Amino acid sequence: MTDILIILLGTTMLYVSSVSRIEAYVKMLAVQGFLLFFLVLVGVRGMSWLNISFLVFETLIVKGIVIPYFLLTVIRRNETPREIEPYISQFYSLLVASAIFVFGFVAAFWAARNGSAIRPLYFGVSIVMIIMSLFLIVNRKRIITHILCYMMLENGIFLLSLSVANELPMLVNIGVLLDLFVAIYLFAIFFNKINDIYDGSHVDVLTELKD
Repeated sequence: MTDILIILLGTTMLYVSSVSRIEAYVKMLAVQGFLLFFLVLVGVRGMSWLNISFLVFETLIVKGIVIPYFLLTVIRRNETPREIEPYISQFYSLLVASAIFVFGFVAAFWAARNGSAIRPLYFGVSIVMIIMSLFLIVNRKRIITHILCYMMLENGIFLLSLSVANELPMLVNIGVLLDLFVAIYLFAIFFNKINDIYDGSHVDVLTELKD
């Protein structure tokens, strides 16, 4: 069951690399939150009820519902339905994403061969999510897309932490969640201000900023 959930997480990144609608990014972000929620329920054992409850809140409520809803509101308020033509076309972006996906499975195979305590499939797909999110940030032009890809990058880091150990310290969870809220809050303010002043959400408008 956990293997299916993890592969679905990787598949969401392939889907994101092939679409241009911003709302599709948000929907995939919500799907990732729900998948991480189910992954915590079925894949993590030996944890206290307090820690499990916090992880359920972090994945289901925050990652799956609150943040996607908040970002969807920002997108609709600023009327940004589609990504501007990326630096690399959708076709080549999908080819690069597929190569990253293959690299992730090679990394998982390497982890399994070395017999380490790392969970191979968790590790491989988390690497896929992190690298692919960075690639999408570099390749896309809209600021809001960068925000969404940053969120997917954070989901990859969350999955990576699950690959290393069953139990995440509560203080680490709180730190990640606080960092998440602060980053999204600042990004949303930044995006709205840029859009109000420059009437655009293209990253090129950042070159016009002055002290």
